[in-house]
Amino acid sequence: MNAKQISPTICVADPASSRDFYVKHFDAEVVFDAGWYVNIRIGNGELCFMKPQNPEQPLFAGQGLMYNLAVEDVDAEHQKLTKLGLKTVMPLEDHPWGDRGFSIVDPSGVALYIYTPIEPSAEFKQYYK
Repeated sequence: MNAKQISPTICVADPASSRDFYVKHFDAEVVFDAGWYVNIRIGNGELCFMKPQNPEQPLFAGQGLMYNLAVEDVDAEHQKLTKLGLKTVMPLEDHPWGDRGFSIVDPSGVALYIYTPIEPSAEFKQYYK
């Protein structure tokens, strides 16, 4: 298979609240919006939010999914987002695996890890390819 793109679709009760969250806090571009299905673009990545259209499609349960967002200046993003009232679920700190980052959670329960790469510790350098 030669996939040209991969984009997750998260089944949520209110796609509009997810759309609005990402537009407000991450300058997301709305690519498609049919109300029940919303596709947004953040940088080079896309996310989709869908209100289930039949009973067999369960809603996202709000656990176990994290998106990593690489940014130019994680300290500035942390300051901006916390000033807007978003609560961190993981504090801003340097990590030995090679980034400085923090986490927040979106309205549907998806964790967002926002980071800037830094030099990894000697312990973790061996894992980079």
